[in-house]
Amino acid sequence: MKQYGLQNLFNGWTIFTVITALIIASPVFIVVSYVFVPTGEIWSHLADTVLGNYIYNSVLLLIGVGTGTLVVGTGCAWIVTMCRFPGQKVFEWALLLPLAVPAYVIAYTYTGLTDFAGPIQTVLREIFGWTSRRDYWFPEIRSVWGAMTMFTLVLYPYVYMLSRAAFLEQSICVLEVSRTLGRTPWQAFKDVAFPLARPAIAAGSALALMETLNDFGTVHFFAVDTFTTGIYRTWFGMGEPAAAAQLGACLLIFIVSLIALERYSRGKAAYHHTTVRYRALSKLEMSFPKQVICILVCFFPVLLGFLLPAGILLNWAFQTTEWWMNLQFVEFAFNSFILACVAALLAVFLAVLMAYGARLRPSFFTKFGVRAASIGYAVPGSVLAVGIMLPFAWTDNLVDSWAREHLGFSTGLLLSGTIVAVVFAYIVRFLSVSFNGIEAGLGKITQNMDCASRTLGHNPSETLKKVHLPLIRASMFSAGILVFVDVIKELPATMIMRPFNFTTLAVRTFELASDEQLAEASSAALAMVLVGIIPVIMISRTIAKSRPGQEN
Repeated sequence: MKQYGLQNLFNGWTIFTVITALIIASPVFIVVSYVFVPTGEIWSHLADTVLGNYIYNSVLLLIGVGTGTLVVGTGCAWIVTMCRFPGQKVFEWALLLPLAVPAYVIAYTYTGLTDFAGPIQTVLREIFGWTSRRDYWFPEIRSVWGAMTMFTLVLYPYVYMLSRAAFLEQSICVLEVSRTLGRTPWQAFKDVAFPLARPAIAAGSALALMETLNDFGTVHFFAVDTFTTGIYRTWFGMGEPAAAAQLGACLLIFIVSLIALERYSRGKAAYHHTTVRYRALSKLEMSFPKQVICILVCFFPVLLGFLLPAGILLNWAFQTTEWWMNLQFVEFAFNSFILACVAALLAVFLAVLMAYGARLRPSFFTKFGVRAASIGYAVPGSVLAVGIMLPFAWTDNLVDSWAREHLGFSTGLLLSGTIVAVVFAYIVRFLSVSFNGIEAGLGKITQNMDCASRTLGHNPSETLKKVHLPLIRASMFSAGILVFVDVIKELPATMIMRPFNFTTLAVRTFELASDEQLAEASSAALAMVLVGIIPVIMISRTIAKSRPGQEN
């Protein structure tokens, strides 16, 4: 580096990368720091009354959702990857469609479908002549078990897409050796394929569980007390931000424990292939009864997780056209669109600068910085909102006090309760999404191109502009789309941090559903589902091309 006289510039990139990363990670550090702040009797009150319920429900949800997504996601991934049956090509991408449906949206649709006044119970009463709820038993969807089911239906694609990618990348030689040793297809899956894909399956399960802990709309609507609802209630209902931060810290402990437990359970086991020979996967020929079973196993997750909810939303939207064919709905959609565009552009911009800074100087400090900035995606939006609002409110009060004393007027809220705070929350939460994609894109560019650019007299900034940005344009676009869709669906952080009289599609859906106006909430919910299909298509195409050695 010294031979080009760019040492100082590299230091500048390093400093920028580390400082930006620490600023983005600061809300998490602030939440953790509040563990040491005394809260008086409020924490004792929470511990004596509701904390046990928060822990019990959160653990129960983690167990149920973890088991459900593991079974459905891994099972479907193995079937569509290794078995030949009618419709297999369709199911390869269709099984990802539930990923486009936010958990709280599917909760609203199934509540409208299965409630006492819903079509299912109404038809049952007409058929059997029942006159009241006391005449029969029907499962209560507004329960922790109902929440488990809703989360499983929309979150299993996380496990499906990562485990399928892992199965596609496995060497057929390894599977053939297991068959020559007398293993049945099931035993080959259990003893060979599943252990080799374990890191990917664990990563998918971790994503599903983190989304479960992040959810606010579903558990609030189902009246299931979890840490997320507790944080919201403690902050706004009891006016205790410090206690809310401590609840957030407890939730962080849950998340860190999940990740640490899985890594510890691996021990020193290695999960890699000892061959680079890859041939086309030889799919298992199935008898007709087994083909029917495969079709049903793959069809029901798509039906229950996407087709049925989307159909219900579409039907409700046609019944309530007056709720969405007006300027107010356009305003809500515009608010969501603007927030998502701004957050996506900023996330991609910062991710490019940070990833390039880490590429220029892959030192300990830059690596630590980018990892710290990636923490946000693993942290629920409600926790991040607390970590942002506390310093923002302190800054606002400090500036306002100074202005009153020295200038004679009040500055009001400059940061907290503004669009700036909302966008910052989105950046903290979703920067990791854009960073990972852009870092992968930069990783495919050989360092020789950097050296060639420097020999032509270009400094790192010019090299980034003229060489790297054109080459990673597709990665930047994909990263921006993913952040855009995540912001459209984000509810907890938006609910806590939005300005007064500022409503997005997600917030509007939540408000109407909370008032039991489920049909009226359908138009906003359907809009989010349609937007969410875009990354599903992109992800499906990427996974289909992931097998080594295949021609794209």
